[in-house]
Amino acid sequence: MMTINIKQDGDTAVLALNGRFDFSIHGDFKNARDEVLQIKGIKEVTVDLTNVQYMDSSALGMLLILRENANLSNLRVSLRSTEGFVQQVLRVANFQNIFTILPESGSAGICG
Repeated sequence: MMTINIKQDGDTAVLALNGRFDFSIHGDFKNARDEVLQIKGIKEVTVDLTNVQYMDSSALGMLLILRENANLSNLRVSLRSTEGFVQQVLRVANFQNIFTILPESGSAGICG
């Protein structure tokens, strides 16, 4: 089960995900994506993956679609990730070359 929380932190909208990020949440993620992209005054969207235990290739696709839609509104997209499975998936998919990957608050993070 996945939960998605949306919050605004200054000019950044944060999509905080918690649980398994896979195709089963496609509709919920699309709704959250559309909601976030309508927030006035933001310059960036951060997808917080620190509480995601699992993600599959469909999750990667959803992140790419978010990036594509955000680019249409001149918004940057960054990902927040921790060490472990999710970071390995992002690294294998070379997402560090596509997204800015932020460290979990207080940790070292991914080096390009």
